[in-house]
Amino acid sequence: MSHTLHFSARADLPNNHPLRVYLYRLISIKRSNLCVSADLNSTTALLRLAEEVGDYICVLKTHADIVDDFGDRTINGLRDISRRKKFLIFEDRKFGDIGSTVQSQYTRGPLRIASWAHLTNAHIFPGPAIITALKSAAASALQSLVHNVSTEITAGTPHIPSDGEEEDDYDFSSEDAIRTLSSSRRKGSVVTATTTISQTFEGTQRTPASMARAVSAGEGDDGDREEALEALGEPPLARGLLLLAEMSSEGNLMTGSYTKKCLEAAREHQDFVVGFISQRTLNEGKKDNFVSMTPGVNLPSQEKAASSAKTGDGLGQQYRTPAKVTADDGCDIIIVGRGILGAEDRAKEAERYRLAAWKAYESRVGEIKR
Repeated sequence: MSHTLHFSARADLPNNHPLRVYLYRLISIKRSNLCVSADLNSTTALLRLAEEVGDYICVLKTHADIVDDFGDRTINGLRDISRRKKFLIFEDRKFGDIGSTVQSQYTRGPLRIASWAHLTNAHIFPGPAIITALKSAAASALQSLVHNVSTEITAGTPHIPSDGEEEDDYDFSSEDAIRTLSSSRRKGSVVTATTTISQTFEGTQRTPASMARAVSAGEGDDGDREEALEALGEPPLARGLLLLAEMSSEGNLMTGSYTKKCLEAAREHQDFVVGFISQRTLNEGKKDNFVSMTPGVNLPSQEKAASSAKTGDGLGQQYRTPAKVTADDGCDIIIVGRGILGAEDRAKEAERYRLAAWKAYESRVGEIKR
């Protein structure tokens, strides 16, 4: 089964979604299978977090509908930081309505999710048609973007305000190779770039695939890692869907036959469904290569590290450790929110979670090899 393979090997498997290939190679190079859940209520707080933890994560999970001042500067800032820090953006929208409604929710309104989020997620309780509806909407959104092959790029790095600065002074002129569906004004020097859907790496003997394999195996130094990230380049111009197959909250109804239906639907739509939100790997078939992203993960402090029992937040959420989730249950990416958001040093805590999850992953694939 694919979850017993290294991520770099899984990227090379046939019939792979381009975003999943990119994600597996990104994970291998950064040696990070950590996703931080950015449950924050302002653009300033959201982007400050992205700057702080971006080097340690492979995915940033957002809840755009809880950001009070969500707008173009949020989108531009997120996209700029994700390009510089090298991570994918996952909007945790949890679509769950009829086809025409979810299409509008995905591409229109103030959030315009399809214009900036590489990944999003959906329930299948409305039926599998929700997948085809979102897939069609994503294709239309990307087609609108591709029509503009000449893209204006503004040079510069967003300024994260200090505690004494006002949010109104927070200017997000950003570099980006993809326009949002609703274009916004940009400041600064402008250059022209050509956006292409497929990425090629001609003229180099060291391909992203080979470099990802080498770096994930612990070969080379930080310079090699930076070179590999540079060779990996931008994410492909594509969108992917995660199906909500299981949840971590106590008493949830996503069990048994429902989870099985999610897996069946994913196999039918592998050109759009990249994986699941689940509590364990769902790669049960020989050809399954879905990514499993798992919430409800908490790493006890050193004083409490000896205890591995489940804990909760008093609101139904149940927590497990990175070792339990990744090594024992075969999950690929851990999703961590409050465990990192509430830390005094969020970068340091993100690195602690990254290291724990990566060690658990190495234990899993190494144990299989032995």
